[in-house]
Amino acid sequence: MKTVIIKYNAGNVQSVMYALDRIGASYLLTDDEAEIRSADKVIFPGVGEASTAMAYLRERGLDRLIPSLKQPVLGTCIGMQLMCRHSEENNTTCMGIFDIDVRRLPAADGLKVPHMGWNNINQLRGPLTNGLPDNAYMYFVHSYAADVCPETVAVCEYGRPFSAMLQKDNFYAAQFHAEISGNVGQRVLENFLNRSL
Repeated sequence: MKTVIIKYNAGNVQSVMYALDRIGASYLLTDDEAEIRSADKVIFPGVGEASTAMAYLRERGLDRLIPSLKQPVLGTCIGMQLMCRHSEENNTTCMGIFDIDVRRLPAADGLKVPHMGWNNINQLRGPLTNGLPDNAYMYFVHSYAADVCPETVAVCEYGRPFSAMLQKDNFYAAQFHAEISGNVGQRVLENFLNRSL
């Protein structure tokens, strides 16, 4: 099986590579269109700022390539947000795979933004949550989050409910960092790698 990690100017790619190493998955880090199109699975990770990341994707045509993919695609953290319609972060138009907006988390009731650390997810459904306990704890680092919508397959709450995971057709996404969320995060990655669609 050929797994590709999309290379672009967003951090945290190394930890995704380490996580795949731990579960014995082979992978290629690339921004080459032919390599991405020929992959069995595509992972679109990252940590960063929405407008800068989208500008990089547009320069390389990846903003058109990613939504056109037919194989399973998993976006994580900023990758998930860029797969949405729009982000309040610097008023950024994103790829629109998920027809939902990304909004800043509220700094209210003593909550600090960014939302950083362990938090539980619930209302789990969909193939990537197979084997996860309800209220599983995942590791988050983010200031913006997608609203809850029909494509939401896991919910987290931090000041307001937000989409911890999304799924639409062959596109999957997680706001948390599965690669550093221990055994439960590893299970999400394994579920994704074992998906045929």
